[in-house]
Amino acid sequence: MAANTPARYDGYGDMRFGMDEAAFGQAWGGELKGAPGQDSSCFHKTPKWAKQSAEVAFMFEGGRFVRYDVGTAKDTAPGGGKVGMSEVQIRTLYGARVEAQPHKYVDGAKYLRIAAPQGDGVLVFETDAQGTMTRWHVGVPPQVDYVEGCS
Repeated sequence: MAANTPARYDGYGDMRFGMDEAAFGQAWGGELKGAPGQDSSCFHKTPKWAKQSAEVAFMFEGGRFVRYDVGTAKDTAPGGGKVGMSEVQIRTLYGARVEAQPHKYVDGAKYLRIAAPQGDGVLVFETDAQGTMTRWHVGVPPQVDYVEGCS
């Protein structure tokens, strides 16, 4: 397992699921972009350095940090998984905890859902039709299972 990753089953770095926006901002210690829309209690914040939200995005719902999404191979998921790995590699790393579900929009693609060894956190990898990891996210139910983020 990669010990130097900020990715955790219960949060990201010093930020823990359930923190309110102010506590999250203080723990982050840097500038973040993003704010809730007028008609939504769900929104994403991204680090100022992120060129696009697909790199890393932090989801808030009801004023609390509930999920983060990663779309590059720069970050390593809890347990060692990464964007670019094969489904076989993910199954080797996470074993019997991997639950596969068909992707909602891509024929042949999958969601690989992995519950934390302890606690409420869940890791979900998304594959393409060839079984290669394209992105992953970690969060708490029910938000971790939102297919379209806040939509």
